[in-house]
Amino acid sequence: MCFLSEEIDMTTDTITSSNTIQAIQTPKKIWITAFIFAFLALLCDGADLGFLALSLTSLKTEFHLTGVQAGTLGSLTLFGSAIGGLIGGWACDRFGRVRIIVFFIAYSSILTCALGFTHSFEQFALVRVFGSMGLGALYIACNVLMSEMVPTRHRTTVLAALMTGYTLGSLLATLLAGHIIPDHGWRYLYWLAITPIVLSFFMYFMVPEPESWKKSRQLRAAQTEGGMKAVKRENPYREIFKEKKHGIMFLLWVVSTGALQFGYYGVSNWLPAYLESELGIKFKEMAMYMVGTFIIMIFAKIIAGMIADRLGRRAVFAFGTIGTALFIPVIVYLNTPTNILWLMLFFGFLYGIPYAINATYMTE
Repeated sequence: MCFLSEEIDMTTDTITSSNTIQAIQTPKKIWITAFIFAFLALLCDGADLGFLALSLTSLKTEFHLTGVQAGTLGSLTLFGSAIGGLIGGWACDRFGRVRIIVFFIAYSSILTCALGFTHSFEQFALVRVFGSMGLGALYIACNVLMSEMVPTRHRTTVLAALMTGYTLGSLLATLLAGHIIPDHGWRYLYWLAITPIVLSFFMYFMVPEPESWKKSRQLRAAQTEGGMKAVKRENPYREIFKEKKHGIMFLLWVVSTGALQFGYYGVSNWLPAYLESELGIKFKEMAMYMVGTFIIMIFAKIIAGMIADRLGRRAVFAFGTIGTALFIPVIVYLNTPTNILWLMLFFGFLYGIPYAINATYMTE
């Protein structure tokens, strides 16, 4: 969904009018500060998703959920996240990238915390579907912001490093769940989710909007004040399908990204519960298995980003996606209590690769 931004595919921030193209270099200090906050925002995003997977067994017990109901919670999370992605892409162009990140950090924090106060499947599902909209919006907004600020020669490496925040969030969620759920219950895990609201406050005052976005707003305002008719931009989807090649590429990206998300979230949502219920692994031991998987995934993303900047995005992305697709049946059908740890580590390495490249490759 990153294509919804007007200025993503640029070496530096750029402002475009009908007759003028002016490059605007983002100072290194500013984009590094923006990166830190975007990284922390995606860390919170990843932790939020991890909370559901790690608390699913407890939720099934307390709310007496069937397997279908438990799966529905994961599906509603993905549905809400998809809607949030659409909203986030539109809102970034209209209101600003930083403002949207700030808003949805606070939005997600409040609604995820509210899950700890629910007392039925219906209540949990309703709050979850609305809360998860913030997850999708944050994912889009953070990638758009950094795509505009970071020079092209560093873009894949930086965005790959940015995506490790997502994995680090899952790692943090696993560590927290391993200590909190066995002794205090699942509700305390969700109540902790209110803490990132502090992050939104600091980001609002410390990170400016990209110069390209501010200049484009100023240009439109000047045209209006001067009596000039502002150039009305076409619907971005209509622009994409004007050329057959672009339309086919877009549809292939939708299918590719959908399959990537389906496989990742399908496995990651159910894997903790599966390890507990089917393989009889204790919760704290299972948590350490997940920690190992996420650590490997972090390194895979960084390595993949560095290689892609040198060898090209397409080859690295293809290797990661094809390798993951071939390996998922292996981890599903050939696992045993003795080999599951090694299978999970290898799975984490393979799945980290396409996520490192996805945002940059699709954008360009």
